[in-house]
Amino acid sequence: MQLPQTLMQYLNDVPGFMPEAFLVAHTLEAPVSVRVNPNKSYDLSHLLLDQRVPWSAQGFYLKERPSFTLDPGIHGGAYYVQEASSMFLEFALQQVLHDQQGLYALDLCAAPGGKATLLSSMPQFSLVLANEVIRTRVTILHENAVKWGEPKLLVSNNDPSAFNRLDGFFDVMVVDAPCSGSGLFRKDPSALNEWSEQNVKLCAARQQRILSDALPALKDGGVLVYSTCSYSPEEDEDILQWLVGEHGLSAIDLQIPQDWGIVKTASANGGIGYRFFPDKLKGEGFFVSCLQKTGGGKSGMRTASRYEKSIKSASYHQGLKTWVDEGLEIRVRSRGNELILIPAALEPALQELEQVLHLRKSGVRAGALMRDQFVPDHELVLSQYLSGSAPRIELTREEALRFLRKQDINPQGSRKGWFTVTHGGLPIGLIKHLGNRVNNYYPSSWRILMS
Repeated sequence: MQLPQTLMQYLNDVPGFMPEAFLVAHTLEAPVSVRVNPNKSYDLSHLLLDQRVPWSAQGFYLKERPSFTLDPGIHGGAYYVQEASSMFLEFALQQVLHDQQGLYALDLCAAPGGKATLLSSMPQFSLVLANEVIRTRVTILHENAVKWGEPKLLVSNNDPSAFNRLDGFFDVMVVDAPCSGSGLFRKDPSALNEWSEQNVKLCAARQQRILSDALPALKDGGVLVYSTCSYSPEEDEDILQWLVGEHGLSAIDLQIPQDWGIVKTASANGGIGYRFFPDKLKGEGFFVSCLQKTGGGKSGMRTASRYEKSIKSASYHQGLKTWVDEGLEIRVRSRGNELILIPAALEPALQELEQVLHLRKSGVRAGALMRDQFVPDHELVLSQYLSGSAPRIELTREEALRFLRKQDINPQGSRKGWFTVTHGGLPIGLIKHLGNRVNNYYPSSWRILMS
């Protein structure tokens, strides 16, 4: 792999950069890592889990790369394939937030969903909004959010400028900014063809615009996590200097074990960041900084919105009781004939978000009422709201793969009706058993195409 000489020259003055070791690392195969869903039970021994990712409670390196597409576990949201360096977000926020609860988080540039699903698994947050401005990328973000199954994880499709109307709404803002991608050269060699000095400058300008547009939505005292997968100082230390100098944010110094191999760096005006080099740790190139907003935004307790929308609360339909336990603290909202489930505590916040944003996912789509019959939805069976007593049929691996390809299956001995189909106890979708045949309700656009 021939790395750009201009990039190598840029890095000569960067702390921790060792040219020879850096070049050797780019001749080696990139490590493969996954993050396990703490709220879903599934046997992952077939993945050959190796070492733990040191900065993530649910992160693991794999001994070898399997065919993830042909594993029912990934389609049921049992785990997420995520680059190890980016999992550092978990460690950073655990150290900054400690045991706070009920916080609101925004993942501003969220597709395909690694950081958003990570945030939604952290107990500090009661609401996580995953936003993506590019419509084609929102589709995969939405799919991954549904598979993860966390009701507090919402998805939106908005330009960063839309968020300045939500003054001081979020406690934490994560901006994994679009960048020139030099940190991914080893993992994705095609990124080499797109790298140029001009593109670095364009990315740096775009990063400043994104941050300027969205920062009003971060409350006073709130935490910004800024990150890139770029090695270029223009996109890392220079942006850090700009955030401290122009926006008055203050740096947060993290306490990191030295043997992790993460390199501390700084801007000229006291900003603190952290660089991940592939020759020093098991991960790809990454830059991250945590900063605190010290003025210019709202702070304190939130007040409930008085906003009313043409979505009304609905009582539990008798058919819904089969699929969702009544004891949960949720609201059932009706939208046309659809029933949407949301955490009860989030209703005022959701109403406020709906005033200004285009939400692609707001709660869990439970199903629909058809001629007074409840028809369950695929989103419900992948969610944490699915009742343990909901009707289920366990499939073999071969049957599960046929189901995920949206092919015919014929489980034996089942009565007529709707069923969650599971593999290894993990829900992966819905069927309707008609007695002489089975209708497969796996989403057509998600089906496995690999033979």
